[in-house]
Amino acid sequence: MRNTIAVPKILIPKGYIDKSKWSVIACDQFTSQEDYWEKLSEFVGDAPSALNIIFPEVYLEKKGKQNRISSINSTMFKYLKGGVFDEFEGFILVERTTPDGQRRLGLVIAVDLEDYDYTPENDALIKATEKTVVDRLPPRIEVRKGACLESPHIMMLMDDRKDRIIENLYASKDYFEKAYDFDLNMGGGHIKGYKITNCAPVVDKLNSLLDRDSLISKYGSDKPILFAVGDGNHSLATAKECWNKIKKTLTKAERKSHPARYALCELVNLHDRSLQFQPIHRVVLNVSEDFIEYMHSKLDALNGKAQVKVVYRGKLYYWKVSDNPSDAIADIQQLMDAYARNHKEMVIDYIHGDAHLQGVAKEKDGVAVFMPCLEKDGLFDYVVRRGVLPRKSFSMGHAEDKRYYLECRYIGERD
Repeated sequence: MRNTIAVPKILIPKGYIDKSKWSVIACDQFTSQEDYWEKLSEFVGDAPSALNIIFPEVYLEKKGKQNRISSINSTMFKYLKGGVFDEFEGFILVERTTPDGQRRLGLVIAVDLEDYDYTPENDALIKATEKTVVDRLPPRIEVRKGACLESPHIMMLMDDRKDRIIENLYASKDYFEKAYDFDLNMGGGHIKGYKITNCAPVVDKLNSLLDRDSLISKYGSDKPILFAVGDGNHSLATAKECWNKIKKTLTKAERKSHPARYALCELVNLHDRSLQFQPIHRVVLNVSEDFIEYMHSKLDALNGKAQVKVVYRGKLYYWKVSDNPSDAIADIQQLMDAYARNHKEMVIDYIHGDAHLQGVAKEKDGVAVFMPCLEKDGLFDYVVRRGVLPRKSFSMGHAEDKRYYLECRYIGERD
């Protein structure tokens, strides 16, 4: 069996660092709300912060992108060499309290990128759950190719239906040394981390998810799947593409241990009681009622038994869709993409939360589309049988529930 799971050397900000200023939300959140990032920047001020080593996507279309990337990479190096971090080899058990008071458990590990593939049909042990938009990778690659550090917002899912692994570790949390314990900024709740040094038994339990009888029992197939990417797939795909380029310059021996071969992530049990799937809505910009009528007529022809709500300039519409959420999401996205091919001015933005959707649509004079919610219990089965879902099909919680950048890992010094 390949060593898909690796024990990482994790970099954690030292005790004197204000972790409430260090740790910030995933870069792909609040992409239409620049004021969120402005308030965060004001809060952080001049303190050491992960905000200075990420590229919030809200700024991707702004001027000065290359200067921002250069600043990110130079700040990474400054933090690495400037005594900002303590290094710890092992896993970190994460206890996240979300803004609504729910407790979500996770485990920070590293995974072998050789065992991950984001293409729709593959035999990799780690699979994407949603379609990867290749056009979104280049700006991320620009950041990572010159980076000496990675800090993940990737949340990996496992299908541990008997709650045997992370939950059992949490039951023994009082025996583990704390890695951190603090309030997250901007209403993100609270987070605690515990250091796991005896990792071999944990790895064995994780690998047992590949047991053939277990796979057949769960999915009716022995096609192997270990993990599925819940959040951060484009970041993981970026790491994969960068590794594919790096490994061409290495010897066979060097490839086995090069730090860029691995990616840090937080592993979460799909069946964690706090883990609730939320829809990712669409705001469609630079269109008119013609778009609404186009979508209505095309979807109506599919004879769906459910419906989704659409709001444009204060007027309410309904589109008929399939009562299977995954099919409904696929139908809507495919028709939007077809319309966009003939309307180059059209822009789709992906929004978390009903209130955020309505606010952005009103502010930008867009069409607000309230998307269906995917059922999480069928996710692994869908991926095994049918491949990836359409892009932005679901979200694991609300925007404020997303993973905050916190832990880092050295991935090598490059140009």
